Amino acid sequence: MSGGTVVLVGCGQMGSALLRGWLKSGAASRFVVVEPAGAPEVLAPSPRVDAHRDASELSEGLAPDAVVFAVKPQIIDAVVPAYRRFAQPATVFMSIAAGTTIANLVRHLGDGAIVRVMPNTPAAIGRAISVACANSRVSPDQRQLCELLLSAIGESTWVEEEALLDAVTAVSGSGPAYVFLLIETLAAAGVKAGLPAPLAARLALATVAGSGELARVSHETPARLRENVTSAGGTTRAALDVLMGEHGLGELMDKAIAAATRRSRELAG
Repeated sequence: MSGGTVVLVGCGQMGSALLRGWLKSGAASRFVVVEPAGAPEVLAPSPRVDAHRDASELSEGLAPDAVVFAVKPQIIDAVVPAYRRFAQPATVFMSIAAGTTIANLVRHLGDGAIVRVMPNTPAAIGRAISVACANSRVSPDQRQLCELLLSAIGESTWVEEEALLDAVTAVSGSGPAYVFLLIETLAAAGVKAGLPAPLAARLALATVAGSGELARVSHETPARLRENVTSAGGTTRAALDVLMGEHGLGELMDKAIAAATRRSRELAG
């Protein structure tokens, strides 16, 4: 994106991950960061980054290609109105605030080009999966720009129905917590089976990380990979009879995703 300008509103964990990726990839020629706490110390000063503590400090002549809101959903209603002056056809607004609907953003910004995104925390290491939904005013070029910006933190894909973002939130947005819980419970079960705690923790972490990477790079389905590990009458089969039995992992996951989806809808109002 030659000569482009991106305004980043909020430079916490997710915002910092985005900015680091943008600087590395050259996603734009200029970045304007608005963060009350100031630019994080972990980000080395760059001549391409202008840091401000409040929207009122932004120049009147600023005409960004994109304004990205990376603030907590609890404060977005207080933050967004200050950027309504940038609501021009050439500017796309992108929000990664969970539960904040396009309609709510339109209420503050008017009929601008708006993209709502649900990323997840592996963004911190460039391995996020982000799902985006655009309103009708977003042009193909603006979609491409948003894809470029999101590529800084991992993969991205689009949905046309905004309502699907509630289930997306339940699966991938909250999903890292489910994986971390798996690591915790696998290690705890190992300790109960007699393993020293440090060894159990190491085995659980390496097993989940390695298996996830194998699933990612393999051409086989997760079901087939599971079957490859499972011998009739063996130890894995004995464990899977429990995990896949009545009231097992499948049923628990169905209930968990349904609960998270319901809560996402409630938070979106």
